[in-house]
Amino acid sequence: MVGVIVDCAIYRDGRRAEDPSGLAEALRAARADRDAFVWIGLHEPTEEEFGQVSREFGLHPLAVEDALSAHQRPKLEVYEDSLFLVLKPVDYDEAADTVGTGELMLFLGDSFVVSVRHGTTNPLGSVRERLERNPQVLQHGPTAVMYAVSDSVVDHYMEVAAELHIDLEELEAEVFTPGGTAYGAVAGRIYGFKRQVLEFRRATGPLTEPMERLAGTGVPFVHDASRPFFRDVSDHLTRANEQVEALDRLLSDILSAYLAQVGVRQNDDMRKISAWAAMAAVPTMIAGVYGMNFAHMPELDHPLGYPGVVVLMVAASAGLYRLFKRRGWL
Repeated sequence: MVGVIVDCAIYRDGRRAEDPSGLAEALRAARADRDAFVWIGLHEPTEEEFGQVSREFGLHPLAVEDALSAHQRPKLEVYEDSLFLVLKPVDYDEAADTVGTGELMLFLGDSFVVSVRHGTTNPLGSVRERLERNPQVLQHGPTAVMYAVSDSVVDHYMEVAAELHIDLEELEAEVFTPGGTAYGAVAGRIYGFKRQVLEFRRATGPLTEPMERLAGTGVPFVHDASRPFFRDVSDHLTRANEQVEALDRLLSDILSAYLAQVGVRQNDDMRKISAWAAMAAVPTMIAGVYGMNFAHMPELDHPLGYPGVVVLMVAASAGLYRLFKRRGWL
């Protein structure tokens, strides 16, 4: 059990008091003081390991099942003895041009916060350190932890969106550079980029409703003084969603423009092929006529017949070449 517990501490009046020796002791000590609460952080616990935590804190079995499965959409569930919030932290790997998501579950109840993290994306360490440097925020109890974690996750959405915009500008420049990357490679990059934006949207979009509920009234275990802070998180999330939508629209526009470019190049290639085919068709036709096995054909016995036909072929081809060149086919 020790291996999955990242950190466990009791906070009194916004300050870290002590690290308890056991879960039951931690909860008893926190509930004995109205200004205290316990915050336990877990990383990818097994069902057996998380079972002890759920029993001690009285967590709802449906929420426990969701926390263990780690394939949830962002959501907020209200149970009799606790709140259950699911967040999806996002990280962007610039080297691989991929968006990676983790999962972060928060159980909030009377005098306790339990955080369960899945994946490598970890905003909790920095959040705990920042909160411990600001005891006036931690004085609001478990709600302060939920706000700080949500704020950190949403703020990082904005950073990832900015990085994606930079990469999108590079992709746009590559698409519209004459003689750039081959068709298949560029199209693959655009569709790959759209998949990353879709993964990003799956993290940001569903979180809107939970943040609006936390910013409103009627949600238990949420300190009234924290609602304006959740409204601020909701505003930042709205901007992040707008940036994601803008990324998706820009990608669609770039893809449409690129496909139009490909169509224009293909039409240009077809014109060139048709022009060369027409120039080859005229001498082929003349040669075909004079290659027929008939005795009575004009100019067969004339001493200048052969050079005359060759000159006719060259003149016809040259005339077609000048015509196609003037019209921009060649």
